[in-house]
Amino acid sequence: MLHTPPDFTPLIDPPASTSRHAGAPLTFIYHRGKLLLRGTEPGAAPELALPADPARLLDLPPDRLHTVGLWRGRYCQAAWVDDEALPGDGYAWHGLRMLFGIADDGFIGLAGRAGQIAEWARTHRYCGVCATPMARATGERAYKCGACGYTAYPQICPAMMVLIRKGDQVLLALHTNSPVRRYTALAGFLEAGESIEEAVHREVYEEVGLRVHNLRYFDSQSWPFPNSLMIAFTADYLDGDIRVDPAEIEDARWFGPDDAWPDTPPGVSIASALLAAHRPGKDGR
Repeated sequence: MLHTPPDFTPLIDPPASTSRHAGAPLTFIYHRGKLLLRGTEPGAAPELALPADPARLLDLPPDRLHTVGLWRGRYCQAAWVDDEALPGDGYAWHGLRMLFGIADDGFIGLAGRAGQIAEWARTHRYCGVCATPMARATGERAYKCGACGYTAYPQICPAMMVLIRKGDQVLLALHTNSPVRRYTALAGFLEAGESIEEAVHREVYEEVGLRVHNLRYFDSQSWPFPNSLMIAFTADYLDGDIRVDPAEIEDARWFGPDDAWPDTPPGVSIASALLAAHRPGKDGR
């Protein structure tokens, strides 16, 4: 499952001297959600595919570089560029989804963290209240407006996910706007003022017309597409008949131990872990 590497230490500000750390800094450079790598595939050691000496290569001003942390003794930083022009032969822009199955989950998790920082920096150069150029706050991950005092932190959008169980069956759905046609658990973003549990009940009723109870927390996962936090649950069916909202759900049905299992999300996602842990027929369920 996608995760931040256990040997990663997050930092807000750069250490006193990055030269004390092993090797040159690892710089994650983004253009509109795509990561710059050397070569068309990152290979077995994806950190080696990050561009070397990026400040010189792309003429990056210092305020474009943002501290991410330390990984395997290497200082990590994030940056963003306006122009998608490549700095030379052998470089390419990669969406993080393209790295699934190629790079290890820890590297993708770290790259996702860096990408969210870079996108936050790109989209908060000016105050959203008075349009004054923003400046970095001291000692925290924030931009602060010197004119009106508004403070902008990185945006994180929480979303619920729930796998509904009915006896020895589970409910899987094909989402209308999904970029790939895979059945998965129900999911949706929280609305202002909601608890995560309230969002589960609302989304389930809106999307498939069912009511549930006995919510149980499963796990959570950062999902950097672009800035979600997925919070997964299981729940038991209470009442209702399946009635899909076609704007959200193309198809939803119950799958039991004797039913053919549909194409489901890849192992890097929390949805895959949730379905694998509660697949009908697994360990006698």
